[in-house]
Amino acid sequence: MAEANTRRRARGGGGAARRAERTAVRIETAKYIERNIPNFEVLNEEALEIIENNAETVLEEIGVNFVDNPAAIERWREVGADVDGERVRIPRGLARELIKTAPSQFTQHARNPEKSVVIGGRNMVLAPVYGPPFVRDAQGGRRYATMDDFNKFVKLAYMSKWLHHSGGTVCEPTDIPVNKRHLDMLKAHMTLSDKPFMGSVTDPSRAQDSVEMCEILFGKEFVQENTVMTSLTNINSPMTFDDVMMGSLEVYARNNQACIISPFIVGGAMAPVSVAGTLTQVLAEVMTGVAYSQIVRPGAPAIFGAFVSSIDMNSGAPTFGTPEAAHITYGAGQLARRLNLPYRSSGSFCGSKLPDAQAAYETANSLNMGLLSGVNFMLHSCGWLEGGLVADFEKFVMDADQLGVLHSLAKGIAYDDNAQAMDAIREVGPGGHYLGCAHTQANFKDAFWKSELLDYKPYETWQEEGARDTRTLATARVEHLLANYQQPQMDPDTAAALEAYIAEKKASMPDAFA
Repeated sequence: MAEANTRRRARGGGGAARRAERTAVRIETAKYIERNIPNFEVLNEEALEIIENNAETVLEEIGVNFVDNPAAIERWREVGADVDGERVRIPRGLARELIKTAPSQFTQHARNPEKSVVIGGRNMVLAPVYGPPFVRDAQGGRRYATMDDFNKFVKLAYMSKWLHHSGGTVCEPTDIPVNKRHLDMLKAHMTLSDKPFMGSVTDPSRAQDSVEMCEILFGKEFVQENTVMTSLTNINSPMTFDDVMMGSLEVYARNNQACIISPFIVGGAMAPVSVAGTLTQVLAEVMTGVAYSQIVRPGAPAIFGAFVSSIDMNSGAPTFGTPEAAHITYGAGQLARRLNLPYRSSGSFCGSKLPDAQAAYETANSLNMGLLSGVNFMLHSCGWLEGGLVADFEKFVMDADQLGVLHSLAKGIAYDDNAQAMDAIREVGPGGHYLGCAHTQANFKDAFWKSELLDYKPYETWQEEGARDTRTLATARVEHLLANYQQPQMDPDTAAALEAYIAEKKASMPDAFA
């Protein structure tokens, strides 16, 4: 045993060099995923036609509610819908016809043009968790989120290679007034990162602030002619469109910015317990939202969203990583493609309270499901915990590391001359090994995906280094990334203009915490 330890230490020089290379800080962002694998399609043509026909029946006979939004109701009346109070019934085929002007894919521009993303087609863009009021880390436990927490998450997203997008409300900073925190969150995305980001949807006026801040960052004319923001428009399922979300949608659509039209579905509570029934409702709701965006501005970018969980019938709590959610996600992807729309779904979903085995199983199920279902924009791709109530720092970097697996899976299998490796097979022959052959030496650096977090060391080495579990390794990685964060440069005049805009907006209204 002593001899074995001595041999391991004697090899430590090369190992130390390799460790130094692995731990060196490289601020690198992988290009958005371009799939070279087929989508998994769970519905046959008959099932798709039944669901599409039923969705049209829902819109025509049952209708949807547009609450406290007389302007929206009037817009629907003008295009031929049947309006009865707040209930809007949409004639068969009308929503589908309106949707045709929405682009099948679009570019969301980042302030660093090298990090702009194309949403739609065979592409997948990964964005972090969105919306939790709580955060958790190994040192502080579970607590209400602060602006300092928010800034740390934006920095981690910027430093994470496999994340293409900075996201939106990565956590809800409860130490900032409700009516002003969107300004600080947008500033963080704009200044602490140079990746694409999302705008505010909690009030139409805050959506307008988001547009105006982007006009400072990108230029007013550029914003009107290009998409620089995505935004999340949740539908109050079943089939209710409120004035806040629709008001924000109107602002973004009017200004040529992208809206994710996403029903918030908990099967058994906000939609039927059956997969086909839920898909019918999802399709009816999304068609309504996307069609409305096109009424506001034909050609405005819109994304078919499907946030789906099932429900534990004993506790009423949402569940994640389940077969039913997978079937709905696969099916919704097929429906989105038939409408020629980009698709948003999936994420690092789990119901666990800690980044433990439950979190890992459910998250892995959800991420792989997203890849195979053809998702184009994956919100919540890292950091999600406790059914979305918590953004967890350790899980953020665990998930962000595993997103590299999606990149590698999406490449598919190469079969060019190098990949065929016939030269290696000839060189090694029967009974040999490939460790030293020319093909291995030429390809070993890029042949296999490498985790920047997980431990693959021999047991003895792992034990000598403290027998660290994955959460402990993740804590160290969070600290390492934040300690080595380097803020991207920004034009001083632009930075000053953003500061002045925010100061003026904050001074114009008293603080409100509700």
